[in-house]
Amino acid sequence: MEIFELEDHEFIELNNLLKVTGFCESGGLAKIMIGDGQVKVDGKVELRKRCKIRTHQVVEFNGQSVMIK
Repeated sequence: MEIFELEDHEFIELNNLLKVTGFCESGGLAKIMIGDGQVKVDGKVELRKRCKIRTHQVVEFNGQSVMIK
């Protein structure tokens, strides 16, 4: 499981998280994958592309996972 640090931010939008972690090559591709139901947040499918991801949440995509710190 990877760790992503929010640093001074309160949250990161789901589509941006997938892009900056390298899970998706682009924000556009991230939006498609989210819309197709391929992304889980805390074990549940998340369809909101701009869902706010906060500390202690876990995002799963394509056999990879990242925890937010």
